[in-house]
Amino acid sequence: MRHRRPSLTREAALWCEGRSSVAGIDEVGRGPLAGPVVAAAVVFPVGVRPIRGLDDSKMLTALQRAKYAQKIRERAQAIAVGAASVREIDRLNIRRASILAMERALRRLGFVPAYVLIDGLPCPELGCAHEAIIDGDARCHSIAAASVIAKTIRDLLMDRLAARHPGYCWETNKGYATPAHLEALQRLGPTRHHRYSFAPVAQLDLLAAAVAGAL
Repeated sequence: MRHRRPSLTREAALWCEGRSSVAGIDEVGRGPLAGPVVAAAVVFPVGVRPIRGLDDSKMLTALQRAKYAQKIRERAQAIAVGAASVREIDRLNIRRASILAMERALRRLGFVPAYVLIDGLPCPELGCAHEAIIDGDARCHSIAAASVIAKTIRDLLMDRLAARHPGYCWETNKGYATPAHLEALQRLGPTRHHRYSFAPVAQLDLLAAAVAGAL
């Protein structure tokens, strides 16, 4: 069966209703053990032609994402990125931190979009008119574009952190719980860029405290 690409169907319907600025928004980095969660908001101009081949960032290679990120920047009316730090993730929980990153991305657009399309479930905390689309990054062009921008930015951040903290293989795993990352955590311990509220890191911290108390 042929893979369906994200379309501009929903955006076109909203444009016809007179909503001239429709922002697609998505976040990446909910699952990793290290690094921030990053969100992007993308607004395409009314009547824009779809970017041929654009897809959910998870369906693209790193080279393809870089190519499409450039095309998105050339064709979009506005792009903005927001993030929530590891400390905010640990303090708020990952869901609330993800929403915070999305709020920051929307604020950095420089204007209030008439409508927002988001991936997943409704987020009343955003405080704006929006529609949540399950698998939105695979179905909606603006959300797919936001997923590509957010993914390329977060991957770049993790590459830079990998250079400062060699041994955790962040340049390849981007902070996710791969066997190499988990082995490095056991061997090297967590860094300040790890999420201490996430179970694998929290368990190491508890174990270290228990060992210290027994000595």
